[in-house]
Amino acid sequence: MYRNLGLVGAYVAWTALFILLGGSVLGSLVVRHWRLPKFYLLFGLSFFLYAAGWVTAYFILRSVAGEMAGLFLGSILMAVVFAIGFSVKGSLVKFAAILFVANCLGYFPGSALNNLLGGRTGMLLWGVVYGLFLGAGLGAVLHFAQLTRTSSG
Repeated sequence: MYRNLGLVGAYVAWTALFILLGGSVLGSLVVRHWRLPKFYLLFGLSFFLYAAGWVTAYFILRSVAGEMAGLFLGSILMAVVFAIGFSVKGSLVKFAAILFVANCLGYFPGSALNNLLGGRTGMLLWGVVYGLFLGAGLGAVLHFAQLTRTSSG
């Protein structure tokens, strides 16, 4: 993708794919308040802010420090959108922690696989591992957002 789209184009394409594919899968977990297509707006905003936070931190710090800072900042920004969107602002820290841990559990082992195997196989496995863990974290946040909303409202 870097070769065909350049650095910025590749990041834009990956962000769009995560929003389109992730939004359709995760939207099925939402029971009432934010059903599709409204969920796409919420998820799209959350993932866009996540990506913007990650890219900003990474390009400023580079290396593992930039990746870690990007995962942290991106997780917080994503958690803010879900906490506000589901009207459960008191769950912000919990959501950010869940997302940060899930991001780290997917991103760094996925990166290690990519470095070990290289090429398309490594990149594909990185995406699969990262996507599974981030998806699990997002699923947990959606579960708790709806549980908290139901029990408090």
